Amino acid sequence: MESKDYLKDISEIKNLMNKSSRFISLSGLSGVMAGIYALIGAAYAYWLVSNSKQEYLILDGTVFKLVLLDLFLVALFSIVTAVILTTRKAKKNSSKIWDASSKRLLINFLIPLVAGGLYILIILGNQKYGQTGALMLIFYGLALINAAKYSIGDIRYLGIIEIILGLVAALLPGYGFWFWVLGFGIMHIIYGTWMYFKYDKN
Repeated sequence: MESKDYLKDISEIKNLMNKSSRFISLSGLSGVMAGIYALIGAAYAYWLVSNSKQEYLILDGTVFKLVLLDLFLVALFSIVTAVILTTRKAKKNSSKIWDASSKRLLINFLIPLVAGGLYILIILGNQKYGQTGALMLIFYGLALINAAKYSIGDIRYLGIIEIILGLVAALLPGYGFWFWVLGFGIMHIIYGTWMYFKYDKN
């Protein structure tokens, strides 16, 4: 009997340590919504390019600027939705939304993401557009993996998938847009739905 109580105490201590060192209030629904925003944004970008008089994008062109605005709005809506849904989940679980673990999560997520974003802007400035979608997937995947140790470990799997999709997209540059749709749109919806039923449903 004492042995069972001892093991139970160890398990409770382990859970408390995990909660104190990891930010576990991320909402699965925010992943679903991010995927939906990405699909809507991709559909709009595809429509823009398809109805453009030019068959390619140029850096100072109107269509290119609209595509960049489209990407910015997708990211903005995804972030705002994630903050709202995660805050709601944290309050429901009586957890803090902004503490040491969430700060570590954000910092480790942003380091690869910002570095990748700056690199993409540099190559765009050199009028090299072909690998943009692949690089976005790869650096986003690296950001997820880097942040996974401070959150739900399952995020790592999404990161690995994003990197693989990015590498395949680099091998098939003509299909970069569709791999972007698969990685940021469909995979987010699948992952977010899985996370919702695994962590949020109960």
